[in-house]
Amino acid sequence: MSETKLGVAIVGCGHIADRYASSLLTRPTLALRGVADLDLARSATFAERYGCTAHPSVRALLEDPAVDLVLNLTVHQAHYEVTRQCLEAGRHVYSEKPLSLHTAEARALVDLAGERGLRIGCAPFTYMGEAQQTLWKCVREGRVGAPRVAYAEVNWGRIETFHPAPVPFYKVGVLFDVAVYPLTLLTAMFGPVRRLCAQGRVLQPDRVTLGGVPFHIDTPDFSVALLELECGLLVRLTSSFYVGRQSKQRRGSLEIHGDLGSLYLEDWHDFNGAVEHAVYGQPYAPVAPPRQPFAGVDWGRAVEDMATAIQAGRPHRATGQHAAHVVEILCALNRAMDSGTYEPVTSTFPAPAPMEWAV
Repeated sequence: MSETKLGVAIVGCGHIADRYASSLLTRPTLALRGVADLDLARSATFAERYGCTAHPSVRALLEDPAVDLVLNLTVHQAHYEVTRQCLEAGRHVYSEKPLSLHTAEARALVDLAGERGLRIGCAPFTYMGEAQQTLWKCVREGRVGAPRVAYAEVNWGRIETFHPAPVPFYKVGVLFDVAVYPLTLLTAMFGPVRRLCAQGRVLQPDRVTLGGVPFHIDTPDFSVALLELECGLLVRLTSSFYVGRQSKQRRGSLEIHGDLGSLYLEDWHDFNGAVEHAVYGQPYAPVAPPRQPFAGVDWGRAVEDMATAIQAGRPHRATGQHAAHVVEILCALNRAMDSGTYEPVTSTFPAPAPMEWAV
């Protein structure tokens, strides 16, 4: 790594890769060095667009000494293998969510990174957003008193109505693909989950793609879960690939209720969602953020945080340990839907620090 820039390469150049690449190019601490994808024509086009090298394979990308960190943007099912390959080649890794689809694999990646003295990080990182940090600051300031219960909504709608390739999303399910966002935010704020229960159903098993191709789903497209955190907070999580984003419950709202009052986050995904506070029994009022929020999601923020953490020798925020804990939660939720009983969660992780501008 040079004194000022971390060399970053991207594996997997689907549509989310454009968002990451555009954001990375604005960062003075980062340099986009290369890309690899199974579709060589697509990677060549991507490389030309962003001024980096198109590699014919992940192996070739890892032979480039200019690459310090790999951004793993492959499909969910490939995250483990690609991350493992990059760590074994001596590269830091930041992966899109989830870290893996299996608890043991997620833990193995964390252990491998530790053994090699490498950094491993993972999305979602949206708790680094202005709206989310504002919410967290209000909690730390005691505005709700002792937090007792949180309501998290995930109403992401029917993927086939807006995405050209919906089947992979239904295969992993709404929990792994979208519920991972509020779960990561809440555990970042309040600490680890210790046990949970859940019920889920397939509400609409037969779907049709935008191209008119029928397909069938077996993974629940609707679930309701109750999670008990180590700190005592109870979380009710409702997740759906059926209910639309126009729901009155909003696509991704979050409420935190405590002895003294309540907090409301309009959107746990975007950085510029409204935050409101209410003293118990009183109406909600807006809470001003500590700085001007980024509109939407600042995709390079966690990668930049890892780069500056490496240079400064401090912990980065979006850690592999935290991501592995969330994978364990997601796997336990799937087991709970099958068993109908409470499932334990045993792992822990170092708590991420609030952003410097939100302290």
